[in-house]
Amino acid sequence: MIIPAAGAARRPALVLLLCCSSVLLVLLDVTVVTVALPSIGTDLAADVSDLQWTVDAYTLVVAALLLAAGATADRIGRRRVFRTGLVVFALGSLLCSLAWDVGSLLAFRMVQAVGGSMLVPVALSIVTTTFPEPRERARALGLWGATFGVSLALGPPVGGLLTHAVDWRAVFWVNVPIALLVAVVAGGVAGARNERRAGSDHGRHPIVPESRAPRPRRIDVPGQLLLAVGVAGLVAALIEGPDLGWSSPVTLALLGVAVLALASLVPVELHRREPVLDPRFFRSVPFSSAIVAAVGAFAAFGAFLLVGSLLLQAARGLTPAQAGLCLLPTAATVCLGAPLSGRLLAQGRGTRSPLLLAGTSTAAGGLLLWWCSGPDVPLWPLLVAFALVGLGFGMVNAPITTTAVSGMPAAQAGAAAGLAATGRQVGTALGVAVAGSLTGTTGRDVAAVGAGFADAAGPVWLTLVGLGLLIGAAALLSTTARARRSAGSVRSLLDGPDAHPAGA
Repeated sequence: MIIPAAGAARRPALVLLLCCSSVLLVLLDVTVVTVALPSIGTDLAADVSDLQWTVDAYTLVVAALLLAAGATADRIGRRRVFRTGLVVFALGSLLCSLAWDVGSLLAFRMVQAVGGSMLVPVALSIVTTTFPEPRERARALGLWGATFGVSLALGPPVGGLLTHAVDWRAVFWVNVPIALLVAVVAGGVAGARNERRAGSDHGRHPIVPESRAPRPRRIDVPGQLLLAVGVAGLVAALIEGPDLGWSSPVTLALLGVAVLALASLVPVELHRREPVLDPRFFRSVPFSSAIVAAVGAFAAFGAFLLVGSLLLQAARGLTPAQAGLCLLPTAATVCLGAPLSGRLLAQGRGTRSPLLLAGTSTAAGGLLLWWCSGPDVPLWPLLVAFALVGLGFGMVNAPITTTAVSGMPAAQAGAAAGLAATGRQVGTALGVAVAGSLTGTTGRDVAAVGAGFADAAGPVWLTLVGLGLLIGAAALLSTTARARRSAGSVRSLLDGPDAHPAGA
């Protein structure tokens, strides 16, 4: 149920296009900068750890604010927050293109991420309220899900072509007119043609109607802060630790803050009436498996894009455009894997098959990369490996969301899906952070990363193998009889008389 402020959507297809376009921008910016990173490093005199922060400053802020933005939109109006997010995202993108050093670029990436965090959950809420009929909603959500895979996959090729043809700053320029156009159209109205000719406003409707939740969730400030501080501290330690030393006071302080914040999260959340992270969810084996698969899959993809871009440009000497074209097989198989995964789910085969295929393909791609990434190896095995990693990533998104909400009461399904989305962003940040540590390039200038980087990347590719196996294990664990019983128990707990965490 929603509370509409301006009637139903007059043009639902246009609303879907606007929402998908906004998510395309947000997720494209997770990956579009990866091919531009070597050029950014050269232009701004940035080392590899700075480049890692260029990705993680964005993903961490999106992850930290994702759930709070959705709760705020439910309270004050989804269209209002949606349009505000687009304007902030456009402003952040413009500022990123004007960055004069690494510090300013990171600060502006965080501004950009604040806008992006308003778009993903709010756009999804707008889509679900625009299509109340189950079949139409399922079709709309299918297109929505496909946008996730396509946007993440298209980032590297688009970033490579823009960087080569213009400059790395063009990666950010392109966001500005698109975001502002979507904001303007979303605020417009539509009416019958004869009514417009008559100069009457009767029957005119907003293209994106305003809506609110009948009972908006409270914003869990303590939970949000603990989650953000814990993850940010862990990522910072992983990025800076190799350069500062794992026993340095700064690294130990970061790890200590991360451990303290994450350890405090469960007892604090147990006493919140509407926690941002309900610990009881994790009693459900399918939900826990979905979070593990989300973090593992996106960590693998984040590490792959960072190290793959450096491998192609710094180790093999390719231009940004050539590197982007080499990543086209990844984009193609992501676009192939997403609908294939959705079809397997639609045929009633469950989530085990697509998750197993995702894990197997990721592990096979990592193993092939470990074997063929040397500078003397022909390029074509590398492209095959890129395609395998892309197929695994494309297959994993739909079953993650389905597994996360499996067995959850309808009132909790949105919170479960939101936590899975947060897990995706956290996984990307962790993957990028770990990749720099494993290659030993943290703190080094991009120019110093030469042909020897191919050997240094070996541990990252073996990590992809391990993460692929982890996804496969999550697939098996989430579909056992014990997993189904645990999901049923959690559903009874959340629907029962003890509907709130203990102590609330």
